[in-house]
Amino acid sequence: MRLEPLSIAAAPALLAMMRLMQIDDPWSVPFDEARALAAVELMLRNPNFGLAWFLEHDGRHIGYIVLSWDYSLEYGGRNAWVDEFFIFSEFRGKGFGAQALELFEQEALAAGATAIHLGVNPGNPAEHLYRRSGFVGHQRYLMTKFLS
Repeated sequence: MRLEPLSIAAAPALLAMMRLMQIDDPWSVPFDEARALAAVELMLRNPNFGLAWFLEHDGRHIGYIVLSWDYSLEYGGRNAWVDEFFIFSEFRGKGFGAQALELFEQEALAAGATAIHLGVNPGNPAEHLYRRSGFVGHQRYLMTKFLS
């Protein structure tokens, strides 16, 4: 398996996967294709916002993963977030998730990240993968204020 960098031309294929992820593991806000497309295109034009890859195996896209950047004094500088991570159901449980996270970590390290964070919905079976991959839980929880 390898990470295939996303191009703007590939945005429609990414949006199709994003819709499936929304159904599989619902977001806190409804999926808005126009908003998602604008965000994807902006990120792909400005890698200071983040990076995105298809997960490619045997010439086929089996999922995708998105890195978003932030900066944290607590964590010593530039941090990477696993903003989105999706693998088609028929490819789950076969080690591709662990491989994708390892490749993601290599990309984050090469770009100067000091830590990787992710959010996971309660009850998501992928939590076991994240713990096996070295992620630890916190007593904190994420809070959000939407800005208009």
